[in-house]
Amino acid sequence: MSTATPDEQHLRKAISLAVANVSNGGGPFGAVVVTPDGGVFPGVNRVTATNDPTAHAEVVAIRAACTSIASFDLSGSVLYSSCEPCPMCLASALWARVDRVVYAADRNDAARAGFDDAVFYDYFSAPVEERSMPSSQLRLPASEGPDHCAPFDAWAAHSDRIPY
Repeated sequence: MSTATPDEQHLRKAISLAVANVSNGGGPFGAVVVTPDGGVFPGVNRVTATNDPTAHAEVVAIRAACTSIASFDLSGSVLYSSCEPCPMCLASALWARVDRVVYAADRNDAARAGFDDAVFYDYFSAPVEERSMPSSQLRLPASEGPDHCAPFDAWAAHSDRIPY
């Protein structure tokens, strides 16, 4: 009889998914979302297999859970990941309102295997004007068409909007 806690069991599942995914043409990352009702939604990294840079294991698992429960809100859920989530995956978990994240390997372990997220952490910590990929706002004149706030004005005026 196993004495493993539920956290340990789900984390081992995420790690097992990651190991198996390597043989299936994917990256060495696995994740599992566990919803409050006990639903378990796995995800594996499919970035190179699908040519989708957003197909990280955590995002795949979040998408599966949200699709299954027909909601973008995963409040009360836990995300288990074989590795510390990158900034994109962590942001996805935040947007999904995941309650907590449990991970095995950390960003340093990933870097030793060739998956160095330091550039992303550095990007967000750098002042906007010093970032490696320039990003700037361009405000369009309202006199020539929809201006920068037109989408938000439309959203605010839409009576059937679903706040998130």
